Amino acid sequence: MIAEDFKYDAPVSLADAFALLHQYGDDAKILAGGHSLIPMMKLRFASPTHLIDINNIPGLSYIKEEDGFLKIGAMTKEVDLEESEIIKNKYQIFTDASKLIADPQVRNFGTIGGNIAHGDAANDHPAVMMALGAEVEIAGQDGSRTVSINDFFHGFYTTAIQHGEILTEIRIPAASGRFGTAYHKAERKVGDYATAGVAAVVRLDDNDVCTKAGIGLTNVNMVPMRAERSEEALVGSMLGEADIAKAAQYASEDCNPSTDLRGDIDYKRHLVSVITKRMLNRAIQRAI
Repeated sequence: MIAEDFKYDAPVSLADAFALLHQYGDDAKILAGGHSLIPMMKLRFASPTHLIDINNIPGLSYIKEEDGFLKIGAMTKEVDLEESEIIKNKYQIFTDASKLIADPQVRNFGTIGGNIAHGDAANDHPAVMMALGAEVEIAGQDGSRTVSINDFFHGFYTTAIQHGEILTEIRIPAASGRFGTAYHKAERKVGDYATAGVAAVVRLDDNDVCTKAGIGLTNVNMVPMRAERSEEALVGSMLGEADIAKAAQYASEDCNPSTDLRGDIDYKRHLVSVITKRMLNRAIQRAI
């Protein structure tokens, strides 16, 4: 199938983009990388009459550490995450995730902001953001506001972004101390949606005690999910084999997968348990 007819605008400032959003109302959609929206339009799951392409707006693509945060512009492309020295040295979880997203052609155009703003629990970055305890900046004509990632995903393809607003920045508490991260997903073939995926974050003190833990799950819940019971089981522990096994068990019990062509519920729960153990161990190994 092909998409229904639509009109196309390419504003060169956020102010112009906001004006267009208000002019066209609910009939308009923001176009970032397009790799989530365009396939939905081709299948006619989405039929906006106006596309507002924000690729020409300057100042929305960057990766920097500032004011105690890792700040990532919403229009930063997946390939930029792959190639960033800051990411390679301190936040390997993004390198893990980006390399598992589709193929190089997609990663050359797909954006981190679009991946998150789409609100799809099958996308990779939402789980990563959950594990990292991120917050996002959402801007509109009346200014900007900050929303915790825990409050960002409201439902199936539904987020905290309201009419007339654009996601502009992702902020993650800067890496400090012995900090390790990891992400992996099981997929039927390269570029497929995850059968199940796990993002893991740990911080250790000088006595090898876990002072922070984050676990995000991909495509095993209606909305992107934090495995909160697993995190609580890890904090204060020495992250021994039994601690990790308990966290993995809790993650598999607390997720809500559905049976589909990728597997049944029991299989997906088993995958969550296995991947959680592996990603926690990898994050521990990376903690410096």
